[in-house]
Amino acid sequence: MQFLPTFEFNLTTLLFCLFAVMALTQLLYVTFIHGKLSFFTGRKIPRSDAYPSVSILISARNESDNLYENLPLILEQDYPNFEVIVINHQSVDDSYHILNAYAHQYKNLRVIEVERSQHLKTGKKLPLTLGVKGAKYEHLFFTDADCRPASNQWLKSMAQYFSNEKQLVLGYGPHIAKQGFLNKLIRFDTTWIAMNYFSMALAKMPYMGVGRNLAYTKTLFNSVNGYKSHYSITSGDDDLFIQETVTKKNFAINLDPASFCYSEGSNNWENWYMQKSRHYTTAGRYNVFKKAMLGIYPFSLLILTITFVILMFDANFRWLTLAGFGLMVIIKWWLQARCFIKLKEPSFIALLPFYDLAYAIFIPILYYTTDKKEIVKW
Repeated sequence: MQFLPTFEFNLTTLLFCLFAVMALTQLLYVTFIHGKLSFFTGRKIPRSDAYPSVSILISARNESDNLYENLPLILEQDYPNFEVIVINHQSVDDSYHILNAYAHQYKNLRVIEVERSQHLKTGKKLPLTLGVKGAKYEHLFFTDADCRPASNQWLKSMAQYFSNEKQLVLGYGPHIAKQGFLNKLIRFDTTWIAMNYFSMALAKMPYMGVGRNLAYTKTLFNSVNGYKSHYSITSGDDDLFIQETVTKKNFAINLDPASFCYSEGSNNWENWYMQKSRHYTTAGRYNVFKKAMLGIYPFSLLILTITFVILMFDANFRWLTLAGFGLMVIIKWWLQARCFIKLKEPSFIALLPFYDLAYAIFIPILYYTTDKKEIVKW
C-alpha cells in the first residue's frame, strides 16, 4: 500500500488539488466561524444597577389557543417592572375575548386592537411598529404568541446584557421536540441556522437574529425609522433590521438556557415550505459579502464530497485523500458537536456528518425551488 501518491500533471492531480482546497476551506470555516461558538463561555454579566424597565411586544393574528397557553408564562416573569403589549392584528378567532380576560387579571398587559381592513398589509411590521410607538419603555423585547419562555428568568437573562454600549441582544428560539421526520428536520434546520448566526456574530459579522427571542432599544429602532427601508416585503423584521442597525460592538448574544423561547414547529410540509419561502424573500437584500459567507460552506462541502468520491477510485491518491477527509471530518464533528450541545440539541451529534452533508444538498434545492416573491400569507 502506497500512502503518498506520485504527483504528475494530469486531471487526477488537479482533482486532488481541488479536493485539498475545499477541505482546507471547510476546516478554516469551521475553525474560525463555528469555533467561535464552540468555545464561547457565555458568562453572565453582573449588574451594578437595577434592571431597566422593559416593554414586551407580541404581534398576534388568530392565535387564541397560543395566547391562552403561553401569555401567562410571559406575564408572570420574575422581573421588577415590565409591560406586555399584544397587538391583535385583524384576528377573527377568540383572541379578543382571551386578551380582554387576561387584561382584567394582569395589570401589566396592554392590548392594541388592529381592526380588519383590506387596505392593511399582512405581516408583523405594521403591528410591531404600532407596538413600539405605544411602548412606555426604552428597552423592547420581542417574541411570538406561539412561544413560551424556558423559565421565569427569561427577561432577567436577556436584560442583563443591555448597557450604554449594548443596544441589541440576540436570543435563541428552538423548537419543541416531537415525534416525526418533519419535526426532526425543522429542529435541525433551526439549530443549524442558530449555530451560523451566533458564530458569525461572535466573529464580528452579525447578520440576523430571530423575532421569537430578540431585544433592542427604542432608540435603535428610531435611528433607522424602524422597518421603513424594507417595509415592502413581509419578512425582515429580524434579519434585515439587524443588518441595518448592528455594529461590531453594539450587540450581545445570550445562550443561557433559561432565556430560550420554545415554539412548536410546523405540523405539515406545506406550512413549513411556506414559512421557508417567506424567509427566503429577504435573501436578495443581503450584501455580497454576507451571501458569500453563507454560501461558501455548503458549496465547498458539495465539491469536496464529489471530488472525494471520484478520488476513491484512484489507487494513487486513495489513501492520502481518505486520511485528509477523515481528519477534516473529525475536527468538524468535534467543533460542531460542541455548538449543538450549547444549543441543547445533542440528539443530532451521533450522525452529525451525515446530517451536515444532507443539509448542504437539501437547502440549496429548497431555496431554488421556493417562490421568493412576496408571500402574503401570515
